[in-house]
Amino acid sequence: MNENKKEYKINYGGKEVIVETGRLAKQADGSVLVSCEGTQVLVTACSSDTIKDGQDFFPLMVDYREKFYSAGKFLGGFMKRETRPTTHETLNSRLIDRPIRPLFPEGYLFDTIIQATVMSYDPKSDPEVLAGIGASAALTVSDIPFLGPIAFCKVGRIDGNFVLNPEFDEWPNSDMNIVVSASRDAILMVEGEANEASEAEVLEALNFAHESIKPFCEMLMTMQKEVGKTKREFISASANKTLVKKVRADFESDARASLLISEKLKRQNAVKALTSKVSEAMKENPEAFGLTSDDSFSQEAYKGVDGLLYDMMRADILDNEKRIGGRKLDEVRPIETEVNILNSPHGSSLFTRGETQVLSTVTVGGSEGEQMVDSITGISFDKFYLHYSFPPFAVAEARGYRGVGRRELGHGNLAYRAIRAALPKDDDFGYTLRVCCEVLESNGSSSMGSVCSASMALMDAGIPLSSPVAGVAMGLVTDGKRHKILTDILGDEDHLGDMDFKIAGTEKGINSIQMDIKITGITEDIISAALKQAKKGRLHIIGEMAKTIKETRSEMRDNVPKIETFQIDKDSIGSFIGPGGKNIKGLQERYGVKIECSDDGTIKVFGQDADELKKLVAEVDMQMNGPDVGAEFNGKVVTIKEYGAFVDIAPGVSGLVHISEIANTRVNNVNDYMDEGDMVDVKVLEIDRMGRVKLSIKAVKPLEAKPGRGGDKPQKERNDRG
Repeated sequence: MNENKKEYKINYGGKEVIVETGRLAKQADGSVLVSCEGTQVLVTACSSDTIKDGQDFFPLMVDYREKFYSAGKFLGGFMKRETRPTTHETLNSRLIDRPIRPLFPEGYLFDTIIQATVMSYDPKSDPEVLAGIGASAALTVSDIPFLGPIAFCKVGRIDGNFVLNPEFDEWPNSDMNIVVSASRDAILMVEGEANEASEAEVLEALNFAHESIKPFCEMLMTMQKEVGKTKREFISASANKTLVKKVRADFESDARASLLISEKLKRQNAVKALTSKVSEAMKENPEAFGLTSDDSFSQEAYKGVDGLLYDMMRADILDNEKRIGGRKLDEVRPIETEVNILNSPHGSSLFTRGETQVLSTVTVGGSEGEQMVDSITGISFDKFYLHYSFPPFAVAEARGYRGVGRRELGHGNLAYRAIRAALPKDDDFGYTLRVCCEVLESNGSSSMGSVCSASMALMDAGIPLSSPVAGVAMGLVTDGKRHKILTDILGDEDHLGDMDFKIAGTEKGINSIQMDIKITGITEDIISAALKQAKKGRLHIIGEMAKTIKETRSEMRDNVPKIETFQIDKDSIGSFIGPGGKNIKGLQERYGVKIECSDDGTIKVFGQDADELKKLVAEVDMQMNGPDVGAEFNGKVVTIKEYGAFVDIAPGVSGLVHISEIANTRVNNVNDYMDEGDMVDVKVLEIDRMGRVKLSIKAVKPLEAKPGRGGDKPQKERNDRG
């Protein structure tokens, strides 16, 4: 038995959670194993004790990984070893990163790594929640400076009741899925989705989460006192008061002029020019700024100017409710919208709000477009997915695009959640949808611009949304006593402010939500006020979108595949497919369509010609159920016998025309009236108990003997003439 092992237990949402330390990964600065109902996650925290030369940002990295052995499974595909993180793992890494990042001391620039590894998985307990809890616990017991502890939870709502950390099988019954991170005193991070929930319902869910989190934070505080390491000494470099005073005294008027510029690039150029001006002044007289010749003047000038702008912008808002460019606190920037701007995509739109612009496209298809997801919870297929791209040119950066980053995945997921709630249900809609959101220009909340653009593109494509969807990003400036909430924040207001709160939904309610803060928490009153102000902004944006397109187009474009869906008996699937796929392949070739057959007998047919689809459906119905008595067909004579002829009225469906049903006169030789390969009009007379089809030619149009053949003359006379 390991004498260093310590366990702390707590009831968390009706399940016992155990946080263990002192047994595993003991060389890490902090290490815990979090267990609950068969799920176990190892979380470690390590932080360097030296800072890289020239380091000017906090290099925090959170890495959440799910090992397939945790669920007793092999990976699908050729590679049988976990490699780069999946989208799901990356998104969960971001969920852990966002609330803990602001809880490190200001000026802490040491490389810090949080590694969460799912080692055992049971659907009864959520490994993502345990990983978040573990990150806080590992930092809390470590010697790394950390202003925690905090805790994580997920809130679902099932049958109208809030549920803390639902089991995997319970989520399909929940109309809400919100992740919350909080300290004992305040909420730090929110992300999730709902189905047009009201602002009051969302606020109630957040309060439920916070009250549930408080006891867990208390337990972690006890854990820190009993087994936590002494925090390493860290003295945050205090601001150079001489530099701050000198920059404000000499350059306040230049800074004020830059804040009056509304256009982003012009304002940035003015700030760059000011920074260069300050740097040159530092070079000429370092001592006046409290510097030495060994200091990096460009870096110190940047910090000095950024600090000056930070103070001025916040004072303008708190004292005078004055924003950059003179906008009101609750004012949304001018909006321009267009749809159907691209020729070949099945739907497209362009949404421009101020200096943020997003072009979205929609692709419509069948199951060949489904996205397969292989995870420890099993293999699943997504029929709707949204891809968000943020190329460097969107912010005038001259660098190559190196692929999708964590930020892009996170913003795309937020827009995906907002749109998904408004889409038709799978049972009513057989298509697979891909939405691509291309950010062409950015100055504040391109993710919310993507929600608006994607909604309009889907309506342009004829996809029946329940309601148009829009989103808005809210900001906050507070000095601890006063606070002001900002609607539709700019990039600089995000950078210099205290909160980025994104809310997306319809006129009826909220579909998705995401909140990040740069302070140690915000109160219920601030969240409530932000939700109310966001609703006003969202409704305004929906109204602006409606000036271009207010409802889904009644028909899809001509280049969108048409779809027909019908059902056959499960026992008939083999016959429908045919030996070696002969029948289904033949149908696809004859009608120029793609056919999908599900295990439950659901058949989906995709093609460009609606009339051809209807003909195919009628043919399949006849193949599976036989023709209707009295129906008439133009069929092909395939076999001639002494007693009649077999005629194919559809591929795989044939019937017998008895010799007495060919002509109005007596027929002695079927060959006198038809040849194999002839096309004849027939009528269905009867279908017997064995499913055999009896046909008649004379009931439609009696045949005459072919020229030069015996016709209705007696057999003896024909033989004599021969």
